[in-house]
Amino acid sequence: MGTNPFLGILYHWIGGFASATNFIPFRGIKRWSWEIYWIVQGFAAWIVAPLIMASLLVPNLWHVLATSPRSAVGYAILMGALWGVGGLTFGLAVRYLGIALGYAIALGLCTAFGTLIPPIYTGEIHAIMHARSGQVVLLGVAVCVLAVAVNGFAGWSKENEITPTEKIEIGESEFSLLKGLLIAIGAGIMSSFFAFGLKAGAPIGDVAKAELIRTGHLPLWQNLPILIVVLWGGFATNFVWSCILIARNRSAAQFGGEPGANPMRAAHETGATLQDIDPMEFAQRIAPGVLVKNYIFAAMAGVIWYFQFFFYSLGQTQMGKYDFSSWTLHMASIIIFATLWGLALKEWRGTSTRTKALVTAGLTLLIGSTLIVGYGNYLQSQQPSSTTTTASR
Repeated sequence: MGTNPFLGILYHWIGGFASATNFIPFRGIKRWSWEIYWIVQGFAAWIVAPLIMASLLVPNLWHVLATSPRSAVGYAILMGALWGVGGLTFGLAVRYLGIALGYAIALGLCTAFGTLIPPIYTGEIHAIMHARSGQVVLLGVAVCVLAVAVNGFAGWSKENEITPTEKIEIGESEFSLLKGLLIAIGAGIMSSFFAFGLKAGAPIGDVAKAELIRTGHLPLWQNLPILIVVLWGGFATNFVWSCILIARNRSAAQFGGEPGANPMRAAHETGATLQDIDPMEFAQRIAPGVLVKNYIFAAMAGVIWYFQFFFYSLGQTQMGKYDFSSWTLHMASIIIFATLWGLALKEWRGTSTRTKALVTAGLTLLIGSTLIVGYGNYLQSQQPSSTTTTASR
């Protein structure tokens, strides 16, 4: 099965849409604190969904994992744990900056580090820089980073234009540019370790590919076992931190119905939210039906989140020798759809024509960056096999 960079772009766009959409179900959660719904969605995203999907599509999954090199498994888990630090702070970045700006800044840094450091570490960057196709791909990466800077400037402009009342109405009552910016920078750097984890786990994918071919299946699913291992590390970090917060805030009873404060817009006491409280309970426990919905919404967010990397793994198999560029395509796609969600949720309402123009320019540059990267991969895929082999050394 040959590579198809433009099919890879389509897969990455689907994954980007899933990632940008996973925060939407959080908005339906009532009276749960952050650490409660975060660990529920994390269990669904990082444990349940990866195991189910890989078990369905990769034959003899546990044999694949058991026979994979121990060093690959260990490094993949370690990189996943470091990525987990970025993952849990990423949620706070969105909390303080909003969907559009939080995604743009955090994922912009994640794009640069996650795309460039793996080929720099392996030494492949030299061949990439001296090949025309590689230069086109790097141009696409540069355009993506420029687009992120434009989006960041648009967010700064927005922060100076909308009123505190408008921030509350769009769910940004805790908007803080400085606090959010510092968190987003840290989240972006640490989140790039996911790309390192996928690179470290490549030998696991090789074992899976051999098993898929042996049993007559498509090698398209070869990276799904890598996701399992990397996400184990991510879950460990998030589980430990969530347990610390649960103990500190004494919020464990919320799993059973005690109400908490949801910072993702659901904590405001309106007629709608007060209806969610059972008046017969002295402690104003969450009504059973609403509690069930909380679990469903949190789990839904987790499953949607997982599908970003499900489609990422498919897209990566289509990018050929320059599969490192998948990270740029993935990040750009997330920011594109996060920006569109921000527009749909009226996060940019009340801003000036200049700010809206900046948002439009950033969105256009992001779309352009994915096409440039895709074209660079297409050029590389058209190279004769001997040239390709030489360029990859």
